[in-house]
Amino acid sequence: MPPVSSHSGEMSQDSMSQDAHRKGVAKGVHAPAAVKGKRTYNALNASSVGLEMGISVGLGALIGYYLDKWLGTQPWMMLLWLLFGLVAGFRGVFRAVARAEKAAQDEIAESKEATHGRT
Repeated sequence: MPPVSSHSGEMSQDSMSQDAHRKGVAKGVHAPAAVKGKRTYNALNASSVGLEMGISVGLGALIGYYLDKWLGTQPWMMLLWLLFGLVAGFRGVFRAVARAEKAAQDEIAESKEATHGRT
């Protein structure tokens, strides 16, 4: 026969019950540290766009350069792969912008929900 637990699953006597906690989280009530962490994550995610663009273009140019050397087609392969790198870089920029817009919309929706949930 398994032992019977004497606690209700709460973290301490002063903490809210699990049901109250779930309802609070469902309404969009978040700890300030969690909101700050989420904003920091979004900012770092957006700041990687320049690095992604530079790596895409540099890698494309490098691949093209070595293909030109190997095939003897200077400068056509380098130009073609440079174009591929630019396309990949801009694609990354557009995806990052879409992620940032979605994060901003989610933050606005959460703040509206939190203010409407308190009234």
